[in-house]
Order: sequence, then C-alpha cells, then structure tokens
Amino acid sequence: MSSIDRSQSVGGTRTYEVRTYGCQMNVHDSERLSGLLEDAGYVRAPEGADGDADVVVFNTCAVRENADNKLYGNLGHLAPKKASRPGMQIAVGGCLAQKDRDTIVKRAPWVDVVFGTHNIGKLPVLLERARVQEEAQVEIAESLEAFPSTLPTRRESAYAAWVSISVGCNNTCTFCIVPALRGKEKDRRPGDILAEIEALVAEGVSEITLLGQNVNAYGSDIGDREAFSKLLRACGKIDGLERVRFTSPHPRDFTDDVIAAMAETPNVMPQLHMPLQSGSDPVLKAMRRSYRQERYLGIIEKVRAAIPHAAISTDIIVGFPGETEEDFEQTLHVVREARFAQAFTFQYSKRPGTPAAEMDGQIPKKVVQERYERLVALQEEISWEENKKQIGRTLELMVAEGEGRKDGATHRLSGRAPDSRLVHFTKPEQEVRPGDVVTVEITYAAPHHLLAEGAVLGVRRTRAGDAWEKRNTEKAAQPAGVLLGLPKVGVPEPLPAATGGCAVD
Repeated sequence: MSSIDRSQSVGGTRTYEVRTYGCQMNVHDSERLSGLLEDAGYVRAPEGADGDADVVVFNTCAVRENADNKLYGNLGHLAPKKASRPGMQIAVGGCLAQKDRDTIVKRAPWVDVVFGTHNIGKLPVLLERARVQEEAQVEIAESLEAFPSTLPTRRESAYAAWVSISVGCNNTCTFCIVPALRGKEKDRRPGDILAEIEALVAEGVSEITLLGQNVNAYGSDIGDREAFSKLLRACGKIDGLERVRFTSPHPRDFTDDVIAAMAETPNVMPQLHMPLQSGSDPVLKAMRRSYRQERYLGIIEKVRAAIPHAAISTDIIVGFPGETEEDFEQTLHVVREARFAQAFTFQYSKRPGTPAAEMDGQIPKKVVQERYERLVALQEEISWEENKKQIGRTLELMVAEGEGRKDGATHRLSGRAPDSRLVHFTKPEQEVRPGDVVTVEITYAAPHHLLAEGAVLGVRRTRAGDAWEKRNTEKAAQPAGVLLGLPKVGVPEPLPAATGGCAVD
C-alpha cells in the first residue's frame, strides 16, 4: 500500500502524527494538540508511521544549543515525503517556534503552519487556512489566549494524567529561556483544577501529576501564598484519587506549609523532585537562583524529618560558566549530603538568547566531561545504596504499561512504588492490568530499578484498570488503521526527562 493509499485507509479520514521534544509541559501540550486534531476529525496515524501521515506536527523545545539543527534535520527528512504525497501538511509549534518564528518558513519553505506556545488551540484552523490559501500560515501569539486545559485532550494513559495548574514562569535564571517563550506565570483557579481532577477520576484515572513550570509558586498570580499547600490538601479529599504527584518545584517557594501538606495528605506520594542545579553559592548567584546551599539542604532535612521514606531526586548542571573545581566540589558535597534517589545530570550547553550564553569563563568541553563523569559515578553509587535499603520492604505498586522493556522476555511486569521507584515483579497467575495495584516484597536492588522476585502477595483490581481495559477493548474494535485510545506509555514520566531548565526550576 502506498503512502497516498494509506492516507485514505479510513474512509478518506486524514491521519496525523505529533512528535514531541522537551519537558513535561510539552508532553502535556502534545496531548492537547492530539485532542484538537481528533476533535477536528483527524485520526492518529499507526505506531511507527515515521512521517507517513497527512499531518505531521513538531512540538519543539528550545533549551538545547542544537535544538534548531535537530528540527531542521527532521524537516529536511520529510521534504521528499511531502513532495510525493499530495495534500500532506507539516506544522511546527512549541518553544522553538515561539523563538524562531521568522526563520522557520525561510529555512524550510515546505512547512505549512508555524504556531507558538500561547495559541496551540489555533492549530486546526491554521491547517485548514493553509490548505485553502495554499500558503504558509505563521501565527505567534505574544500572550496566552486560552488556558490549555480548556482544550480537547487525547490522554496518553487511561489511569494516570497530567493536570496543569499554571503556565509560564516569573524567574530569571540565566541559563533558561523558558520565561521568554512561555511568558509570566499564569495560575488556574483552584476550582477549575479540582473540577478537572474530579472529571478524570470519574473516567477511571487514579493518579494525577500537578504540572507547572514552577509548580509550587502556584498562588502568586491569584494572591495566595499558601495556595499550593491548600491545593494538595484539597486533592486529598477527592474520593477515588489514589496518588498525587507534582513537578517541578523551586527551592525558593518550598515552604513549611507545603511540607506539612505532603506529610499529612495520604494520597500525596512520598516523592519530591527538587532541582539543585549547583551546590556552589557563587554559581547559584551567577545562575540567579534565589537560594544557597544551606537553604537547599535545610529543605531536604525538613522533608526527611516529616516524610522518612521520601525519595528525593534533582537536576544538576555541570560546567556552568565560571565554575571552578572548588565550586564543583561543593556540588559533590551536596550530593553526598542529600543522598538523592536519582539525579538528572546535564553538561552545560549554551542556550541562545540566555544571559549565560554570553558570560565569560565558558568551561572547556574536556573539563566539563571529566566533572560530569565524576558526578555520575558518585550519584550511581548513592542511588544503588539507597535502593538497597528497599530490600525486604513490602510495597504497593501501581502496574504500569511500557515501563519494563524486558518484561516479555523475563515474564515479569513493572510498576511504580509510592515513591515512584520502578519495580519489576514476577507475573502472577491472576490477571493484572495497568492501573491495578499489586503488593510485593522487594528482593533485589540495582541503581535504577528494584526487583520483586517472589510471588505477588496481593492483587487489587481497580477502576483505573477497568478504564485501561475499556480503552483497549474499544481500540480493538476500531477499523484497521485507526489508533484511538491505546496508551503509548504508562503513567506520565514521574521525573523530568532531558530538560535542564525547561519546566525544571
């Protein structure tokens, strides 16, 4: 079947593919873009379409130095496909589109639509306008037109969901371009957030992750400094909501009322991802991070006192301009003191448009690499030691989908513990579905996962598992070529992927 034939395989319905780069905010925005396209009558292209769709959307990230090279390389790969496929359209949105609005169509004239971070709701209209007028449509809004959560959504998971509580950021970190691209913080009304969560729970969702560029600054836009802790406590009153997480907070806004709310609200999970970026006070000052080492370690101490089993993770940048060996040793000191369960480590790279890109004292690549390797080795050792402490514990896991790449070969399943550690467990005789809950005993630890090699101690079938089963039953009944509902991944990634500045403040 040719590409053109495939586009007509569902009664002439046009297919789409969304490619996502960057942080959790981009992942969630892509759920909105998929929902918008399906609401407009498009259907998702089969898995592995690789550009073989009627509409290909790039949801871009701008935090990496080579982000534009990656985009234009991918666009170049699609140029011959588009030339041989009448009616095919390409759209570029997200942070890089917001930044490079004037150059994308010049460098890739076969692109049909360019839209920004503030007007993702316009995508279907812009695609139709480009088709009718037969010319590229570039529309970049300078401020938010509608809060994204008011838009249709194609959720990637039946049992776990992102919930945006704010967009934008009021910080001015010198390594981060996000505030310039996503604007100042804008908060949703608490009632709207809780209404969305309640609606998701009614559909079978049992885990939600509250999402914001600077999630615990929530309330600054609505004039309530304790709004975030109140929101966590309100989530604890929602019947059927089993797990609440949030990402990513900023140490500046991590106040005692938030720690108390975490400790006292049973469905708020004992997990905290709190970016460090550097352990050196001079480097933190150069980064314009409004805390210092003592303040950061003080927060860690308070969290551990209130929530002894909390798993704490972080982000660290190595080789920031001007970083000395002494500065780097201070970062290693904090890592040893904090004993993170996991750390996302990044070698500093210039972000065009950020103050840090123009700073003196850029560190040679060889030096950055050597420091990076020392940091990774230290954190691997600590992660393994901390995971070994889990051996012998009995944990409840939410069964996940797509988290265990070797599960088929090992006859295991995978799930997430309350503190978000990944656990592979022996497949029980009783059927379990993603979203169900199993009880296991941990028998083995590796740096990045745990094993429960004995028999499963208990299985609890849940409404979330029912929702997963219903979605997959509906998917199986769809005509060939339509993929409406199968979650591509399990729970939303509990920790940030390679971001180092975007939604990780």
